[in-house]
Amino acid sequence: MWTAHFIKERDPGATVVLVEQDTCGGGPSGRNGGFVNDLWEEIETLIDAVGEQPAVATCEISERSVQEIGAWCKAHRVDAWFDQVPHIGVSASSGQDGAWLEWLRTMERLGCSAGRLRELTPPDVQRLCRSPVFRGGILVERAATVQPARLARGLRRVILEQGVRVYERTPVRRFRGGRSVEAETPGGRIRAGQAVLGVNAWASQWRQFRRLILPRASYIVLTAPAPRRLEEIGWTGGQGIYDFRTSLHYLRTTPDGRIAFGGASSRAGLGTGMGRRLHYDPASVEKLTGDLGRMFPEFADVGIDAAWGGPIDVSPLHVPFFGTLPSGTVHYGLGYTGGGVGPCHLGGKILSGMVTRADDEYTRLPLVGLEPKPFPPEPLLSIGALLTHEAIVRRDDAQDRELLPNPLID
Repeated sequence: MWTAHFIKERDPGATVVLVEQDTCGGGPSGRNGGFVNDLWEEIETLIDAVGEQPAVATCEISERSVQEIGAWCKAHRVDAWFDQVPHIGVSASSGQDGAWLEWLRTMERLGCSAGRLRELTPPDVQRLCRSPVFRGGILVERAATVQPARLARGLRRVILEQGVRVYERTPVRRFRGGRSVEAETPGGRIRAGQAVLGVNAWASQWRQFRRLILPRASYIVLTAPAPRRLEEIGWTGGQGIYDFRTSLHYLRTTPDGRIAFGGASSRAGLGTGMGRRLHYDPASVEKLTGDLGRMFPEFADVGIDAAWGGPIDVSPLHVPFFGTLPSGTVHYGLGYTGGGVGPCHLGGKILSGMVTRADDEYTRLPLVGLEPKPFPPEPLLSIGALLTHEAIVRRDDAQDRELLPNPLID
């Protein structure tokens, strides 16, 4: 949707058609935790992949999206609960202590930490949000939160007003690229000069992307409203919080006093299938509910009003990558790895520029043409993903209980 929006901004006369198998926002766009981030947390990965100066420039451009999404919501009267508040990365066990230090030192060496990152002592963290498991941490100052479904539906309204033709509940049964492109749906065919693939984790079904995307499940549980309990623990600033598990927890509050508590599941995509457990797995929801109670005992008797899950598109580098298939008419942006609210806005600017043949700071970013080292081929991919992620979760769970992890999986 951001791509469609920015194409119309670049070329108001362009005919743009968006085809969606469900409803706009029905996938990861509307079901994520609503954390609006930039790419600074991946600066070390980017330096290794593209070099220091291009990496810094990429992160600087990516952080514009945080403020621009808020300004866009205001300009288009979209009530997406946009709140420009810091995020807090916390250690929730001794095994996580200092997990942010290498990142912080890199940012300091680059001269990029001021106004972006601030280390927090355990008392600092407790003043912002009290939990018996919270220790030290880091404050990420240039961040925000949104209600992602409200953002997605607001974006849908705006692109319709721009003249984008939106076809929901219209799955693409067959797709052909070439000198022109053709998408076959149950109701007819769409022919166009160019196409953009914005299919996230579903890209794993495409031969070209099978080893560049690993589907992984993420789940969220939502408590009943309990604003007084939030006041008791001092979490009244609206900050998004995440811990430093490898299979991290991410959590935020809502305006009516709920906690939305999310986490990566041990479920990964098997073979080339997406699997039902990537969409909903009762065992993962039950475990997440227990993790919420351990982190906030004050909420142990607060009911869970809703729970949901969905697949994310994990890339080998954990940063998105953009490109064009050999035909020259099919463009793609993939690999948001669960942190796509801000980078998807950036991706829309990149992809709209690629479609309109623009030569600007967005299309010249090193994310365009970035070729991540692929995952192993099948069956090693499925077996390795399952075993590795199960081991990671077991290790994280052991550290949460302050137990020594099994040395065979550490």
